[in-house]
Amino acid sequence: MVQHLQAGLGRLVSLAIAICLMGLGLLASPQAASAQDNKVNYTLSDVSYQDFSGKNLSGTSFAGAEVRKANFRGANLTATILTKASFLEADLSAADLSGTFADRVVFDRADFTNALFTNAIATSSTFNDAIIQGADFSDTILDRYQIAQMCDYADGINPVTGISTRDSLGCR
Repeated sequence: MVQHLQAGLGRLVSLAIAICLMGLGLLASPQAASAQDNKVNYTLSDVSYQDFSGKNLSGTSFAGAEVRKANFRGANLTATILTKASFLEADLSAADLSGTFADRVVFDRADFTNALFTNAIATSSTFNDAIIQGADFSDTILDRYQIAQMCDYADGINPVTGISTRDSLGCR
């Protein structure tokens, strides 16, 4: 029963992504749409090691992108689509990822120090050895196993929201 529900949820999520991407015109081409940061489509691109620090990337897509060791320090990533991307060792410190759709994303060894990752969906994503000190994950949907793993080392208080990382994850 649980597997059927998960499979159905997976299909629903994939359909929602496709509809969003079509509505935003992001399925047409994996090439950049324009020179404005928050209008560029990074879907299926390799932007490893690039510097996006402080940029407004709200509403963009990094779906299926390779984003290894990229710098997003203080960037606005609200309402972005990150599905199936690899943010391995990326610097997301003080970034705002509120409202992102981050299904099946690799965030292993990424730095989320003082980041906002609220009201988001991060199912089937991994945060192995990620730095989460001061990060706020309030109202974000995460897998129970991932929450339990993160609670083992969650620490700090987010300087913007005043919420502790442990409280935002629902740690005991």
